[in-house]
Amino acid sequence: MSSIRQNKIEAVIQEELSVYFQRHSSEVCLGSMVSVTVVRITSDLSLARCYLSIFAGPEKEVVLKSIKEHASKIRGEVGKRIKNMRKIPDFAFFIDDSIEYAATIDQLLKK
Repeated sequence: MSSIRQNKIEAVIQEELSVYFQRHSSEVCLGSMVSVTVVRITSDLSLARCYLSIFAGPEKEVVLKSIKEHASKIRGEVGKRIKNMRKIPDFAFFIDDSIEYAATIDQLLKK
């Protein structure tokens, strides 16, 4: 169960990551559209698991690899924008496949 503080930090990180991916889509995201769907932060605020939806571009795995390679740069830029945190958590990026999973379930239910 997440605390209220964790929920607020997750929301701020999600918003800042979304802005960052929007501004740097050509270099970090290889021109594809990246949407931050969920951010989950650990109870000690040291790691943020960020789930991304990737649309309209190269393969998802290629874009995710590029994002992971730029993770330290992303953390630094987001850290500059978040002023009220003493320590910025590390980011772990994952592909959010919930949309494909829901489509698969929908297909199975239609049969």
